[in-house]
Amino acid sequence: MRRALLRAHARGARLVTICSGVFALARTGLLDGRSATTHWGRAEQLRREFPRVRVEPDVLYVDHGDVATSAGAGAGIDLCLHLVRKDHGAAHAALVARHMVLPPHREGGQVQFAPPPPPPDALDGLLGWAGDRLGTLSVTDLAAHAGVSPRTLARRFADQLGTSPGAWLLARRVTEARALLEDTDLPVEAIAARVGLTSAVNLRRRFRAQVGTTPGAYRRAFRTP
Repeated sequence: MRRALLRAHARGARLVTICSGVFALARTGLLDGRSATTHWGRAEQLRREFPRVRVEPDVLYVDHGDVATSAGAGAGIDLCLHLVRKDHGAAHAALVARHMVLPPHREGGQVQFAPPPPPPDALDGLLGWAGDRLGTLSVTDLAAHAGVSPRTLARRFADQLGTSPGAWLLARRVTEARALLEDTDLPVEAIAARVGLTSAVNLRRRFRAQVGTTPGAYRRAFRTP
């Protein structure tokens, strides 16, 4: 398989992998010193077995022109549509997507939307308490409820969760915004207020930074009827 892939690459073929197919490509050495992705559940294995590959565990696909890699099966379809768009134009790619009953375009840099792990049972129930009050909560409120100083709270978060109270609170707000975008018809402004991000502008900025796409694009792709 390795020899066949190298011969194909040498004659100018484009090599494309879907999900864990990246492991076969990585064994050719063609990904050494380059970025690549795979399903989020295999990203750490890919990084461990091929340390010379720059693994990007959060993106949908990575296209270098001669080689391209994608995350899970759905992201593989996104990559294939991207290649159709690149070779034959956006209109033809949209026609193919419509025939397949798929969203016409998801950018490769969009994150894989792996389900967030459940919050650990830590900090004496503080996280659950905070999750019910995202709209009005501050780090000072967290410290006051825990009965400690903000500095002590920061130390406990670092020790038990590996992050800061502010970073945890922001991530929790973005996660809740994702759920509301999927499950409700609330406008973005209302969602921003409900999760404590104040305005639609702030939500869009924070959402793009953490998820890699806009709230509107996320809703179009993942809205549950």
